[in-house]
Amino acid sequence: MWRSARRPERLSTRAFGDAAERRVRRHFRLRGYRVIETNAWVAGYELDLVVRRGQRLVVCEVKTKGGEDYGHPFEMVTEEKARRIRHAAEAWLARRPDLAGLEVALEAVAVRGRRVERAPFD
Repeated sequence: MWRSARRPERLSTRAFGDAAERRVRRHFRLRGYRVIETNAWVAGYELDLVVRRGQRLVVCEVKTKGGEDYGHPFEMVTEEKARRIRHAAEAWLARRPDLAGLEVALEAVAVRGRRVERAPFD
């Protein structure tokens, strides 16, 4: 795991992203959410994280950047990206009739150093 906002050179892009996803899973677990699925491929797209607390299901797109010089991670969630995630979430939910009737939220989750920021999109 990294200690500063700058990405250590020894971490590959994949390892950096995996560390961000682990941080987000921990963030949600500490807030009472249960992890339902991670890195689910459906309809040709990946859902980074699906979590649940009570009757609320949150589908997350996790984003991180190597440092402040590279902009905010939320900038990477374009309208097209949001459309794809929404489409994948609908397809994933169609395969999970046991979750029908839950409130579903789509969120972009940014990891910036040690901070985790959440923003809804739809």
